[in-house]
Amino acid sequence: MNILLALIPLSFVLLLLAVWAFFWAVNHAQFDDLESPALSPLVDDRPSRPRAPESPPST
Repeated sequence: MNILLALIPLSFVLLLLAVWAFFWAVNHAQFDDLESPALSPLVDDRPSRPRAPESPPST
């Protein structure tokens, strides 16, 4: 029964911390664009160009 005296206040502190973190994330625009980060691995970093033919070594 004594453990409840520790766990109940601890759970309220964790709840307040989670609510604070959520509102911090909303205020710092963390949830503004939810689609672009999911598509970024699919985008090539640079366009692929055909390689120039290598010249033979000069002697």
